[in-house]
Amino acid sequence: MNKTELIAKVQENIDIEVSKKDLTTILDGIIETIKVNVASGEKIAIAGFGTFEAVERAARECKNPRTGEPMHVEASKSPNFKASKNFKDVVNS
Repeated sequence: MNKTELIAKVQENIDIEVSKKDLTTILDGIIETIKVNVASGEKIAIAGFGTFEAVERAARECKNPRTGEPMHVEASKSPNFKASKNFKDVVNS
């Protein structure tokens, strides 16, 4: 499902009249808010859905898969999502 299909499904599942344009603006705002706040180190928990947070990845040594030579990978942050128990139960039912 892509973003357009998601917006159409959401529009079917809500009890108020909202145009696709307005719903797209709302979804874009939610996504941008999550990205900005997670990037700044904040943890966002949505009850019944899950938690978004940034996790630290340590610097490490690994091998280049093509040449087999050792290479250094710098430390970085990575976004992480952990589904709630409710979400997992819905998926598994």
